[in-house]
Amino acid sequence: MNILDFITLTNISIILMVIGALGIMFLIKPLDKIIMLSILEAGLFGAVVSFKYLDVAFVMALLSPISIIVFLLALIKINEIRNKKESKGENSV
Repeated sequence: MNILDFITLTNISIILMVIGALGIMFLIKPLDKIIMLSILEAGLFGAVVSFKYLDVAFVMALLSPISIIVFLLALIKINEIRNKKESKGENSV
């Protein structure tokens, strides 16, 4: 039995999904969580392709990057608002 027989698209997809899910649960920084979400989405995309749902994979390939960009923009805006509140609070004290 060859070790390369275990390296399939389905197994790699499952590993990516597990790594992404564990990273989302255990990491603290929001940017790290967004990166782990993209890794989880890559694993999900591979699983969808390995099960030959190519129409769903096409939609995922279009919508996943858009959702990550929206999350990143929201994270940037939240950090700007927090920084303004902190600087405003320091000036008033």
